Amino acid sequence: MLPFKTLLRVRHYEMDALGHVNNAVYQNYLEQAAIEHSEYLGLTLDVYRQVGGVFVMRRVEIDYLRPAVAGDTLEVTTWLKEMRGTRALRCYEIRKQNQDNLLVTAEALWVWVDAQTMRPRPIPSVMLDKFLQIQNPGVTN
Repeated sequence: MLPFKTLLRVRHYEMDALGHVNNAVYQNYLEQAAIEHSEYLGLTLDVYRQVGGVFVMRRVEIDYLRPAVAGDTLEVTTWLKEMRGTRALRCYEIRKQNQDNLLVTAEALWVWVDAQTMRPRPIPSVMLDKFLQIQNPGVTN
């Protein structure tokens, strides 16, 4: 599927004792990129409320390759590798803006859950349709 890119600025309070972005902060960056990707497709919080569910991160695998520091502007790229049943597999790459070297690569498994019961259920067609549009940009709904 087509990649989505967003820019995030590293804040001072996200640093660890070594002066680098704390490893745990990168998971926040991944989540923010996924949220912005959904919003870009028109899948706002209101849409999530209407369909009565939400994506939750079930598993994440992160490879830390190079550090980032306060003041850096990071380009976070994400794309959906697969969507099926209750699951969406999303990939990520993080670089400093206008640089080629990867800082982080990651893959996260997101599961669609009912907002009331927090139990997994199939991803609604409205979600699938929006995400599949980015796979086939010539298709409109």
